[in-house]
Amino acid sequence: MAEAGKSYYAEQFSCSVCLDILKDPVTIPCGHSYCMSCINNVWSGLDQSAVYSCPQCRETFSPRPALKKNTLVAEVMENMKNASDQAATSNQNTSACTRSECDVCIGAKNTADKFCLQCLASYCELHVQPHYESPVFMKHKLVPASAQVQKNICPQHGKLQDIYCHDDQQCICYLCMVQSHNEHKSSSVESERIKKQVALEKTKIECQQMIVQREEGLMELSKAVTSIKCFAQTADEDSERMFNELIDSMKRRCSEVKTLIRAHEKTELSRAEELRQRLDGELTELKARIAEMQQLLSTDDHINFMKMYISVSALPIFKDMPSITCVTHDTSGHISISEVKEHLEDVCHQEVAVISKQVRNIHVVEPSEPETREDFLQYFSLLNRGAPAPHRPALRKQRTLCCSLASPLSHEMEQPFLIG
Repeated sequence: MAEAGKSYYAEQFSCSVCLDILKDPVTIPCGHSYCMSCINNVWSGLDQSAVYSCPQCRETFSPRPALKKNTLVAEVMENMKNASDQAATSNQNTSACTRSECDVCIGAKNTADKFCLQCLASYCELHVQPHYESPVFMKHKLVPASAQVQKNICPQHGKLQDIYCHDDQQCICYLCMVQSHNEHKSSSVESERIKKQVALEKTKIECQQMIVQREEGLMELSKAVTSIKCFAQTADEDSERMFNELIDSMKRRCSEVKTLIRAHEKTELSRAEELRQRLDGELTELKARIAEMQQLLSTDDHINFMKMYISVSALPIFKDMPSITCVTHDTSGHISISEVKEHLEDVCHQEVAVISKQVRNIHVVEPSEPETREDFLQYFSLLNRGAPAPHRPALRKQRTLCCSLASPLSHEMEQPFLIG
């Protein structure tokens, strides 16, 4: 099937002049594509005043068309070549990894079917029969033959690595245990696999829980993104309607508010997109780790299980899930600027400052804790001594000083506080 598809595409992307795959493809005005060198060779023998034609459909052109490389066709050809090379490499690697030959066959060796853990040899279907028929081999343990089984043999002593050293956290053979690991704590691979498998199952459950948390986080993030867009759109429309009722001088303030809203929307959506990409990456890594755990849990090779356990059982370390806030209520009333119409131009500036503060209090993802000086300066505010003009006489009588924040740090400090 793959060969047929390859042949089909080779025919579709072949040059009708050289009958080979297109090289540096160019497309002439009639729509046919040729190798750049082929079409140049066809047209180079003609005079400049001659009529040029397509070698395939015979459509004529005058003057000679300018030839430019068709980047789209060239990219398709490059992708086909890369895909073919990758498929060939994959087939070679798969064949080399899975094929194991019989150690008994003389001459042309058959593919091994079983591997004896006592004989430490591979057998084809014919030569493995004595292990099934003779009582001498009845206690020998047979496992499916593969290249991985051969790796479980101790390279120093040629014995099966069926003992696990707890101190060095590696599989060793009996002679290794006696000679170089005699003072280390050790146990059989099978028994240790049972303990590690229980731990790996728990790790797998934790990994699955982390996946669920991040999937839920992505859903909440999607809702939050939609809500911030709706909020921004509503705020934009309300601001447009309110500012259109003001005089021409107030239109500059309208532009400021719109710019603020859009800038904040862009900032929050950018944070949301960064978080989404991070969660997608963590999900991909966790799912890949789940696949590795599942593959390791399903293997019958205890030694390979113990070798791979340490690298597979450790959970990836991620940052804590940030707090995600959805704008679920109608906030248009909180940033209403209807009162601005009753004030003069100088008062309008103060009202816009209030709007700016309220817009900044709405977040999709909670900002991180400030760390640098520049981060802390975002929360810098000046104390304004005194009170608005209409209220100053009353304050003088009460001998009370009113202070307010020019740009409040938090919601709790929005109201002025009195100093007696």
